[in-house]
Amino acid sequence: MSSPTISIVTPSLNQAEYLDETLTSVLDQGFGSLEYVVIDGGSSDGSVEIIKRYADRLSYWMSEPDRGHADAVNKGFAHTSGEIMAWINSSDVYMPWTLRTVAAVFRDVPEAQWVTGVPSFWSDGYAVTNINPILRNRYDFLASHRCTIQQESVFWRRSLWDACAGCLTTDLSLACDHELWMRFFEKAPLFHVDSVLAAFRPHLDRRGSVQSKEYHRETRATWKHYRSQASSRDLRRAAAIRACDSRMGRILRTSLSSLGLVGWDRAPRIVFDHALEHWTVG
Repeated sequence: MSSPTISIVTPSLNQAEYLDETLTSVLDQGFGSLEYVVIDGGSSDGSVEIIKRYADRLSYWMSEPDRGHADAVNKGFAHTSGEIMAWINSSDVYMPWTLRTVAAVFRDVPEAQWVTGVPSFWSDGYAVTNINPILRNRYDFLASHRCTIQQESVFWRRSLWDACAGCLTTDLSLACDHELWMRFFEKAPLFHVDSVLAAFRPHLDRRGSVQSKEYHRETRATWKHYRSQASSRDLRRAAAIRACDSRMGRILRTSLSSLGLVGWDRAPRIVFDHALEHWTVG
């Protein structure tokens, strides 16, 4: 069976210090069914020269001023057609196995509309650190505006993207990913893959660090909007999630879920069956 085409977009602005490693992490995987688009916002730090070195391996690239992060991502996806989609920012990296793993997961688990890998970080010493499996479902997000998913580890089917308006909102300058996840949760559960797929690289001039208060203001506004549309049953479940936000509460939640007593509380996991050599819901 042939692999689905995976469309990846990288938005960037003055990230020459990191851009080369991001591009290499995508392009050097040897994955044949790849559409890779880079949208540069008119950088003046040498980024364009870096992009040009990879131009013959890109499906499309451009460098011109845009209306911000979400606008750049939307521009990029407008030049793609792949069945599977994702974006990775210009300072983060994929693992060498990421695209092959993602293609196999979506092939083996057709009910999965969007997935995320195990969150991890990349240190200045070029090592993956702080691997921290966290399972999230819709009720976790309704419980707190500070609930997050590692954006660069998320992949989804184009059918889900199209069902959710087919674009990021440009009304938010920082939390456009958080708003998209809220829309995705309205349509389909998030599946968690037992594999590290990407690494987030913290750095001091990262937008989320520099403008953390604005990011939290935007996530709170998004959270309040989607909570206002939730049913009373869903809000009760979110309240139960919030009540378990302690060490003992999390232990109780995990225990009840493992016993099958609280089915709605589960976040579906995708694990690899080595006997069958197949990804499966576990």
